[in-house]
Amino acid sequence: MRNLSSLFFICLILVGLSGYRQPAKPRRVVIIGIDGLSVDGYKTAKHPNLDKLMKDGILSMNTRTVMPSVTMPNWTSHLTSGGPEQHGVTSNEWRIDNQKFPPIEVDEAGYYPSIFKIVKEQVPGVKTAFYYNWAELINSFNKAYFDEIGFEQNDGYLQNYSKAYDFIVENQDDPTLVFLYTVHVDHAGHGHNWMSPEYIKATEDADLEIGNFIEKLKASGHYEDTNFLLISDHGGNPASGHGGLSIEEMEVPWGITGPGIDKNQGLKEPNSNANTAAVIAEIFGCQDLPKSWIGKVPSSIFEQK
Repeated sequence: MRNLSSLFFICLILVGLSGYRQPAKPRRVVIIGIDGLSVDGYKTAKHPNLDKLMKDGILSMNTRTVMPSVTMPNWTSHLTSGGPEQHGVTSNEWRIDNQKFPPIEVDEAGYYPSIFKIVKEQVPGVKTAFYYNWAELINSFNKAYFDEIGFEQNDGYLQNYSKAYDFIVENQDDPTLVFLYTVHVDHAGHGHNWMSPEYIKATEDADLEIGNFIEKLKASGHYEDTNFLLISDHGGNPASGHGGLSIEEMEVPWGITGPGIDKNQGLKEPNSNANTAAVIAEIFGCQDLPKSWIGKVPSSIFEQK
């Protein structure tokens, strides 16, 4: 009788183990931001690493920027899912103490709520990082929601890519949101005109370092469980730069790949820079979003279950 009881107990354990599932890996999102990357520039430059990355995901070649088609309003829109009418950032001169148009909603420090605030408040243990090389870029975001900030001067970005990799490895057991940005492509456009050889080379140089970054993630086992977004703030007109209303300025590449994302497809829906933060919130499972956010989640980017 005792042997039968022991056998029954062992069977119960085996049944339990057969139904056991490993816990899901922590969610990780890496935002690759390339300032001034135009659709024509993307189509003309050679970027095998971005091609390989986007082949496993969704790529839009006609995502609209918000108005005006300048840097700070659009990066703010990407990361807050609001337009200038909501977040109040209408120019590159915006400061928390220099606002011409107040945000419609603010956090405790007076900033419009960003995706970093949302994940910090709703995703237990999440780690966030912000890497940039244009000094003014961070001005419209509350630094209290960043665990690490990296800044490089003189258009440098190689150290930031290394820091981002180290940050991911160090926090591999935690949900992680990383913003990895470079301004050197935009500056090549300003210095030599959009679509100039120097501008195309700057785009190709970015692709090379993105490839190195991704290969390191693959080698260390941190690639497969990461969602990547490729985003830009505006394009550029070879004759006039940016800030206006031409299609060359107002449409940009926008891509996403990783777990749960459909593969090798063009985006089937209209898209805006203001949708980016809403998409990231969806990936992290955030439910309580600011009422003033206007961003929407394009449903076709996700695999159909």
